[in-house]
Amino acid sequence: MMKSIILLSSALMVGPAMAHSNVDGLTVSSESCNIDIQQTLKISPNILEIENNDHQVMQIDQQGRLFINQQEVEVTPAQQTMLMQYADGLRSNMPQVAEIALEGVKIAGVALDEVGSAFGLHNTDSMTRLMDEVSVKINESFYQDGSFVIDQSNFTNIENHFDEQFDQEIERAMEEAVMNSIGSLLVSLGSELLGAGGNMEEFENRMTRMGEQIELKVEAQAHQLEARADALCGSIEQLAQTEKTLQQSLPILKGYDLFAANHH
Repeated sequence: MMKSIILLSSALMVGPAMAHSNVDGLTVSSESCNIDIQQTLKISPNILEIENNDHQVMQIDQQGRLFINQQEVEVTPAQQTMLMQYADGLRSNMPQVAEIALEGVKIAGVALDEVGSAFGLHNTDSMTRLMDEVSVKINESFYQDGSFVIDQSNFTNIENHFDEQFDQEIERAMEEAVMNSIGSLLVSLGSELLGAGGNMEEFENRMTRMGEQIELKVEAQAHQLEARADALCGSIEQLAQTEKTLQQSLPILKGYDLFAANHH
C-alpha cells in the first residue's frame, strides 16, 4: 500500500505525456513493501494516538506515558523507552507518505511543463488547476485540524480520485490546452516538419526523440522518488517489527496493532 504512492506518481507522469493515464496499478501493493494500515493513526503536536476498529484509543505522550481510553497504564522504564522510540518513529516516518504523494504531483507538473514547452502550449491553466486540485485533495486526506491522520480510508479516497474519471479529466484538460494554443501548436509542428526537410519519416523520428527526452527528464525525478519510497518502506517495516516487540512486552497493546502484513 505504501508503494502505491509511487504507482500514483508514475501514472501522473505518463498521463500528461501521453494524454492518457492508467492507474489500475494503484490497487496493487509493491512486492517490496507488503504493509497495510489497519487502524487509524493520529499525530498531534503533543500526543500520538491509535484508534482501533472498536473505537478504543491508545495514546503515547511525549514523555512516553501510555494511556488506554484516557486511563494511564503503568509501564517499566524499559517499556517507556520503547514506547517513545515507537512514537518517534511514527512521527518521523508516517507523514512522509503524504509528502511522497505530493512530490508525485509535482513530478506530474514537470511533465506538463515539458510537454507544454515542447509543443508551444501556453494556455495550460486547466492542467495546472487539475494538479492543484489533486494536491489539495491529498492535503485534505492526511491533514485534519492541525494533526496528521492516516488510515486505510486515506488511500481509498486518493485511489478513488484517480479512477476513470481522473483519466477523463486529464485528457479533457490536455485537449483544452491544445485547442487554446492551436495556433502556436501548428507553428511548432510546422517548424519541426521544416526542420525535418519535409520528410515525414524524419519528422516522426524527431517527435519520438522529443518525447524520449521529456520522458528521460521526468523519469529521473520519478526514480529518485521511488528510491525515497523504498527507504520509507524499509523504515515502516522496522516500525512494524518494533510494534510486535512492544506488544509482546505489553499485551494490552495487541488490540492496537497499526500495521498488518499484506499477503496479496
